[in-house]
Order: sequence, then structure tokens, then C-alpha cells
Amino acid sequence: MYKLFFQLVFKRMDPEQAHRLAFRWIRLAARVPVLRTFAAAALAPRYEELRTEALGLRMHGPFGLAAGFDKNAVAIDGMAMLGFDHIEIGTVTARPQPGNPGKRLFRLVRDRALINRMGFNNEGSAAVAERLAGRDPVFRTTVGVNIGKTKAVPEAEAVSDYVTSTERLARHADYLVVNVSSPNTPGLRNLQATEALRPLLTAVREAADRTVTHRRVPLLVKIAPDLADADVDAVADLAVELGLDGIIATNTTIARDGLGLTSPTALTGETGGLSGEPLGERSLEVLRRLYARVGDRLVLVGVGGVRDAEDAWQRILAGATLVQGYSAFIYEGPFWSRAVHKGLAARLAASPYATLADAVGAENRKAVK
Repeated sequence: MYKLFFQLVFKRMDPEQAHRLAFRWIRLAARVPVLRTFAAAALAPRYEELRTEALGLRMHGPFGLAAGFDKNAVAIDGMAMLGFDHIEIGTVTARPQPGNPGKRLFRLVRDRALINRMGFNNEGSAAVAERLAGRDPVFRTTVGVNIGKTKAVPEAEAVSDYVTSTERLARHADYLVVNVSSPNTPGLRNLQATEALRPLLTAVREAADRTVTHRRVPLLVKIAPDLADADVDAVADLAVELGLDGIIATNTTIARDGLGLTSPTALTGETGGLSGEPLGERSLEVLRRLYARVGDRLVLVGVGGVRDAEDAWQRILAGATLVQGYSAFIYEGPFWSRAVHKGLAARLAASPYATLADAVGAENRKAVK
């Protein structure tokens, strides 16, 4: 039914307009007790065998919503209602900003992909912090907060910009993510170089510890799939050295390999970050490389091109404790998370692993043996 609705309605709408409409429906349903109870029962069944412990947190399962869908923390309960085990909000910047001018979001339906150049459009860390502080949760879920650089801030002042957001948001975050990998903010990806990344991550860690004294807020960094392998290794080594809690692999890509064969060239030529199925192979490569480098010393989060339960399972075998998705949700609809969980439970039952934790990185460990 959703796929028919997508073809008849959403596909004919501007992608950003369709996103706002669907977002409004999700938020509305979460506010109406009878609707959210029915929806959660239908869309978010819990599987005891999928319960996950990561980053010092207990989650219903390993599958969450990637940053970018709920930029301003306005639909956390709505997304939990749809079955996501954790919701990563943002990317949030220190200052409010409208993002890049439209048109800035494009569907590549044949490739089951998206291109976006949104540009971190959000209300700013002060407004998002106030919303999180006043939140009265309906569903228990894990909330990650993804922070990025304000576009108007010079690269030389990036550290203080991230620190401002950290000081406002860390107390409201179950975990915090430093995003240095979006292609849509000029100069942002330069911060992935270890000489720039070291002082940034150090300052954010110190700000989080200074702001939140009663617990340690887990800190992760999100990297791009376009990094050279040597740079992936360098970031991994730095994350271990600095005592980070994890790495998210990966953000969107600026590559367009093979897209012209299926999607119209007019779309594939649009600038911005590509997400969805075409990203899957490279994201999986980066994840495998990271796990080979860090093993279980860091929590790895696999994201990029996750289409179904099989893709999520492959991420887990490759070393991901947590898996995230976004683009496939646009094409699969509200039953997507339910299908992923059901498929993961079936794969675990058919596997030689007693628990989901046993499966994490099993592919790599087997290769080493």
C-alpha cells in the first residue's frame, strides 16, 4: 500500500515537500494516544534476542534512524513509534541557519538513492537544547545528537563553534556525534584531517565532561566514505588514542559511480551528497577496514546503503554493533523497521551465534583465523 501511495502521491511531489508532509503525519500520530498505541503495536514489535548494549546504553535492538531526518528533535517519539531503536537527531549547528537554497533534495528512484545539498538547515543548538529539555518522552528510546559546523563560521573558528553546541546539547544526549563529513558545508571535510580533527575532538570531549559531570557522554565521530584508506586508518588510530567511544561509517558520498546507467543524467549531475543503495559497497568497505583496525575497542555504527535485513546483518558481521538507515525508509515506508528487525531475528536464529553481540565482527574474526 505504501509503495502504491509513493508512486501515486509522494513521487509526484517535490521531495522536500513530501518529507515535510510525511513528517507532519508521523508527529500527529505520535501525539494521539490511540494512534500511537496502535502504530507502535503494529510497527515496533520487540525481539528479546535483538536487545543490544552499546556505548554503555541498553537498546531494544541495533537498528536506528540516521541523522538528517529529524534535524530539530521534533519527532523523536514518532520515529520510536515506527520501531527505530535509537534516533540520531541533527545535524545541529551552533547558530540557526536556513541551509542551502532550494531545490536541494533529489530522488533517484531507479537507484533507490537520494542526493541532498540541504546544508545543515536547522534551528540552532539553543533552540534544539530547549526542546530536548522540555521533552516528555512517550517511548523509551536512545537519542543521539549530531553536531556540525555553522556555515558562516570560518574554519579557523570551528572548534569554538562545536564547543558551543556541545555545551548546550551534551546534557540532553545519550550520545554525541561530531559530524565532519557532510559535503554540503564548505571546508567541513577538511576537519577530517588528523591535524585538524585532534584539537576538535579533544575540545568537544573536554566540553562534554565539563558540562555533564554526573555521567560520561559517549562521543563518536562520523566520517565520509570518500576518505582514502590511509586516512580511514589515521582517523581510526586517532579515535583510539583519544579514547573516543565510536565511529559512524559513513556519511554521504560525492562519487557518482554508475548512476548514469539507471537514473537520468540530469539528476545524477546534481551536486550534493549521495545516499542510498549505491553507497552500500563503499560504506561496507570502510566499516570492514575500521573493524580490522580497532576491533572491539570502539563501537562501530554502520550506515550508508542499508536497504533491508540482509544489509543490516552484513554490517553486523563486518563489525557494526549498531546499524542506521535513512534513504531506504523513504522508499520502503513505515513497515521498514519492522521488516528489518524480523529479518535480523531470523538470521540470528539461523546463524551459529548465540547472541547478536557474538555476531559483531564475526566475518573479520573468521578471516583472521
